[in-house]
Amino acid sequence: MSQTISSVSLENLGGLSKVALVSLGNSDLSTTAKKLKKRLRNRVGKAVTDFKMIEDGDRIMVCLSGGKDSYTMLDMLLELKKAAPINFDLHVVNLDQKQPGYPQHVLPTYLDSVGVSYHILEQDTYSVVKRVIPEGKTTCGLCSRMRRGALYTYAKEHGIRKIALGHHREDIIETFFLNLFHGGQVKAMPARYTTDDGAHEVIRPLAYCAEKDIAQYSRAREFPIIPCNLCGSQTNLQRVKVKQMLAQWDEETPGRVETLFTSLQNVVPSHMLDRSLLDL
Repeated sequence: MSQTISSVSLENLGGLSKVALVSLGNSDLSTTAKKLKKRLRNRVGKAVTDFKMIEDGDRIMVCLSGGKDSYTMLDMLLELKKAAPINFDLHVVNLDQKQPGYPQHVLPTYLDSVGVSYHILEQDTYSVVKRVIPEGKTTCGLCSRMRRGALYTYAKEHGIRKIALGHHREDIIETFFLNLFHGGQVKAMPARYTTDDGAHEVIRPLAYCAEKDIAQYSRAREFPIIPCNLCGSQTNLQRVKVKQMLAQWDEETPGRVETLFTSLQNVVPSHMLDRSLLDL
């Protein structure tokens, strides 16, 4: 039977304050940032435990975009690797999409500093997206498909089955509403799933982490953020509108986002109208 990170190891992880305070430059963090790190670390540990994301002997491809989410995910996985009672390896992959002005030195410098295995995959998806998508139209669909294809191909060529992505709690909630409003489906974003071809398992270790905590932690750690000139420049996206809606709800009714997320973990299929779920 495969050995996974269990609730026992999660308990141990939460108590390893000495490890937390000395690794990855944590001695320079403020008291508030240290508490924030502990909260993020524990939520990542719980998500990994709840969904059995990591097993003994795993080699995990960590997809690093250069944004706050993927930097935080890598930080937490490195922390978890130090404290977990099982062995697993991390291999970071970044896709250089050849965006104009992309600072190619930033990620190698950072990854060398933390001592993790990595590869910079170069593929000019930027030019393809700009050529195919008319000005003013949403680029995210094509861009994400090409990026995902490049990363999955790399994983397959290098015999890596498990892929870690940096989506967080708000990403999951926003996806739920996008599917509800525009897709006619009650569907969110899974914390762990197997790709359609069965070749890879995708895990989202930040699934329980709040975006505001990640943003605050990223500022405290002073990660060298690399902005995206495609999706980062689009203000008319439906996802942006849903994000604004959630922010307004949370301002008017504090705690609503937490309640929404709890609801996604407490589904009652028998009280839905999908006949395929019922014994009729």
